[in-house]
Amino acid sequence: MNAKYKLIQSSETPSLKRFIKRAFGLDLFKGLVITLKELFTPHRIVTIQYPLEKIPLSPRYRAVHKLMRLLESGNERCIGCGLCEKICVSNCIKIETKFGNDNRKQISSYSINFGRCIYCGLCAEVCPELAIVHGDRYENASEQRAHFKLKNDLLTPIDFALGGKIDEFSGYGSVSDNADSNIKQTPLEY
Repeated sequence: MNAKYKLIQSSETPSLKRFIKRAFGLDLFKGLVITLKELFTPHRIVTIQYPLEKIPLSPRYRAVHKLMRLLESGNERCIGCGLCEKICVSNCIKIETKFGNDNRKQISSYSINFGRCIYCGLCAEVCPELAIVHGDRYENASEQRAHFKLKNDLLTPIDFALGGKIDEFSGYGSVSDNADSNIKQTPLEY
């Protein structure tokens, strides 16, 4: 019985010594010194006043979609191929097309349900005409659960104050600045 008591006492002694060393040793005072030093040092202001100031976004940021226009004529780039609708994982893009008088496809309605969209960027990657891109507008709050955007809302407006010019978009899904140098020659025979 006496041996068991000595064994228990000897096993508890190192943990008690460790507790006293940690509680009243240098570890406590090291933490207090760091805290007091941070308390009295002047800090930079890192708070951004949100509605007045906005953080610049990365060009690869995927936000609310835009439908682009052709730079020269200002016509819509979308040819109604439907690839964006087919590849959409969340099934939120709906396109309705019809054949016009000139026997070409025309888009009668184009809508994206932003309540379902997961902003994956697949629609922008698959578009052969670079018609749909992800813009830089991330404020997309709505009181409705299913918020639909129609084509006229997504289509980039022509700025008539600048003489009807359209700026090329440089965000996600657009052509990079060095796209011409990245084009590789393909073999003539397959």
